[in-house]
Amino acid sequence: MADELDQRVLAQAIDDIVASYALHGNINHLDGANLPSRALVSGLLDDLLSIVFPGYFVEDEVDALTCRYFVGERCVRVLRRLEQVAARAFSSTGTESAPISGERARQLALDVVREIPRLRELLDTDVQAALAGDPAAASASEIIMSYPGVEAIAVHRIAHCMHRWGVPLIPRMMTELVHRQTGIDIHPGATIGSSFFIDHGTGVVVGETTSIGDRVKLYQGVTLGALSVTGGGRSSHKRHPTIENDVTIYAGATILGGDTIIGAGSVVGGNVWLTHGVPAGTTVTLDKPSLVFIKPTP
Repeated sequence: MADELDQRVLAQAIDDIVASYALHGNINHLDGANLPSRALVSGLLDDLLSIVFPGYFVEDEVDALTCRYFVGERCVRVLRRLEQVAARAFSSTGTESAPISGERARQLALDVVREIPRLRELLDTDVQAALAGDPAAASASEIIMSYPGVEAIAVHRIAHCMHRWGVPLIPRMMTELVHRQTGIDIHPGATIGSSFFIDHGTGVVVGETTSIGDRVKLYQGVTLGALSVTGGGRSSHKRHPTIENDVTIYAGATILGGDTIIGAGSVVGGNVWLTHGVPAGTTVTLDKPSLVFIKPTP
């Protein structure tokens, strides 16, 4: 009797769920085209990072003798995986036919592999910036293996290439995967110069239209965001700040707005709130911060 009751309850629940698809179609994907899976994108990202940082993040021994074979095998895997997930991403937008999507996905996969030497050149400057900027850093190996900021920057640089080339969905999935692991949220649309260093990193947020120059250093909890907007929807306007070269922004600082420019060589102190720009060479701190002591309740 209990089994029959359970079956009726389950059948009714299934009917209610299916009926809700018609009511709330915005969160459905029932057109038959497979979306890129998180597992596929995660595997693709792991393969790309293993090529970018050879000898790290893999169990295989990679040396001068085996290097070319290792890179060749990983590049082939990247090409196949990227072509697959990119084709799904393009088809999911509904803006292109399947044959064009497949052709574009193949070209994209080749372009990403060809871009790796340039990405490595940039990431070398990021690792060197971490070595120079953190007295606790013992070696490049320690930074690559254990610094969340370097991991987040590496994924951003890969995702930014795809975002720049107009790939839908995949760049955001990549940056969200590393966001979950590091607590650092960098939109793939953000433009970031060389020698970028995020120290500690937890809680850092960098918005889509942020522009960051060379040799910039951020501490934990920094937000480079947009002022609140109404009406929703996408906007092509610059909504996030510009950080020029050689700027240091300390923990907890919040800098908002597309017209906000932090001039070269400036220092923004901890917990500062800025919605306007400052000239080059400016030091910004809280005005006479004070402590408030609260007596315990008797």
